[in-house]
Amino acid sequence: MDDLAPTTVLDREDCLNRLSAAPLARILVSVKCLPTALPARVRVLNRDRILIASSDSTILLAAQRHDVLTVQVDGVDESNHPWSVVASGIAEVSPDIVPAEDPWSGGAGPGGPLVSFPVSVVVGQRH
Repeated sequence: MDDLAPTTVLDREDCLNRLSAAPLARILVSVKCLPTALPARVRVLNRDRILIASSDSTILLAAQRHDVLTVQVDGVDESNHPWSVVASGIAEVSPDIVPAEDPWSGGAGPGGPLVSFPVSVVVGQRH
């Protein structure tokens, strides 16, 4: 196991930048007390809130209950190093959020209620 590359912890700004650039994420949510990951489009608003667009009713129900949601994105950087970022917070349905610009520009809107949460915890690693 000596051949494993060292891990670099990413700071908050780097994590938010990677989250902002991700076209798709996994939303980690509990379904009948079992963890599951559901795909969704996400955007970072004002560097402190995650906006989620999903037609999956599980995510909307979790937000109505104010469950903790976690967003995870992964990628490979320009130096071919894999990385992963995770952000968590207490979810809410966000009917009043109107971003200054369309957060899903270039594509169709979310087509349903938006869910959001404050970025209470964000961590990331580069390998």
